[in-house]
Amino acid sequence: MDLTWSDHDLAFRDEVRAFLAEKLTPDIQRAGRLMTSVYADHDASMAWQKILHERGWAAPAWPVEYGGCDWSLTQHYIFSRESTLAGAPSLSPMGIRMVAHAIIKFGTPEQKDYFLPRILTGEVFFCQGYSEPEAGSDLAALTMAAVDDGDDLVCTGSKIWTTHAAEANWMFALVRTTRAPKKQQGITFVLIDMTTPGIEIRPLVMTSGEEVQNQVFFDEVRVPKSNVIGEIDDGWTVAKYLLEFERGGGSSAPALQVLAEEIATVAADQPGPDGGRLIDDARFAQRLADARIRTDVLEILEYRVLATVAAGGNPGSASSMLKVLGTELSQDLTELAMAAAGPRSRVYQPHATCPGGPVAEYEPPADGYVSGEPWQAVAPLRYFNDRAGSIYAGSNEIQRNILAKAALGL
Repeated sequence: MDLTWSDHDLAFRDEVRAFLAEKLTPDIQRAGRLMTSVYADHDASMAWQKILHERGWAAPAWPVEYGGCDWSLTQHYIFSRESTLAGAPSLSPMGIRMVAHAIIKFGTPEQKDYFLPRILTGEVFFCQGYSEPEAGSDLAALTMAAVDDGDDLVCTGSKIWTTHAAEANWMFALVRTTRAPKKQQGITFVLIDMTTPGIEIRPLVMTSGEEVQNQVFFDEVRVPKSNVIGEIDDGWTVAKYLLEFERGGGSSAPALQVLAEEIATVAADQPGPDGGRLIDDARFAQRLADARIRTDVLEILEYRVLATVAAGGNPGSASSMLKVLGTELSQDLTELAMAAAGPRSRVYQPHATCPGGPVAEYEPPADGYVSGEPWQAVAPLRYFNDRAGSIYAGSNEIQRNILAKAALGL
């Protein structure tokens, strides 16, 4: 890999900066800077996606023929880092980073023609229907039934931890079409119109107080077989492919690097346990240095995966390595952010932030008072949300097992 920034790359960086300076409105920028999890405020995220789509930059990692960008590895990195530095909110990964790749790989021409352009515009907004109350890390244990009935599959059951189900108009889901001796068999990957009769959505209140996750119930919901991606009973093949993109199809290192730099800056002005500066505390400084080194390692690994994806490949088992490293780094950094925020990080004040969903049973102060700086209000919410990072998209213990088998041959 050649990671040297050429004159062409520097010109591209300047182009990205000029675009961000012109198009990133104060409201959208505030939503990006005050995110409390990996999910931005929904309205701000969709507004930013519309702006990016108009420029042709909504899905740069897609193959060019479907709307992606013919960028070099360095340009992908520049765009990601400059967007983070400018405070741009993240886009929902469900459509652009996840199911779109499954549609490109396994979808019919009709499915590609319908869904891919609409994912880019935001007209189609997906949520993910994988986990069930009794099938989380052991995803193959899912039981949501899909009974064959002519041209339809009739689906009954429930999905849980479904992010932005209330905002989504489509779900990609795994359903049980056949009982087979091996539980990975008999699973089908389907796209479900969320306006179909028989669907009920109930919000789940997270530790942070946000209602981003949901449980979704299906009571004899009819799904046309034309919405099956791949083959009936072979959805596990599609799911495994998609999970590689969920776990390692993006670039999380730039955002983590920016967070580490912000923590270092803040810690230089915060008191430490011995009365000096927090940044001079040996234990804190060691933890921060370790996190920054591991973030640089993550960056190189993401370069390699990004190069593979840009060439039309898939991340493979490297996605498991990126998932473990990225989520555990984020957890470490949010712990350091809490330490840097000091006593004010104990104050629950989501009104000073831009959460990824509604906040349940919370009345902000009438005068809008905020204790400390907004980043100190973000720190505890981000900390609580990041505790789930090592569980979602397949627990990190499962990822280590995958690496032991696929990469080490154990």
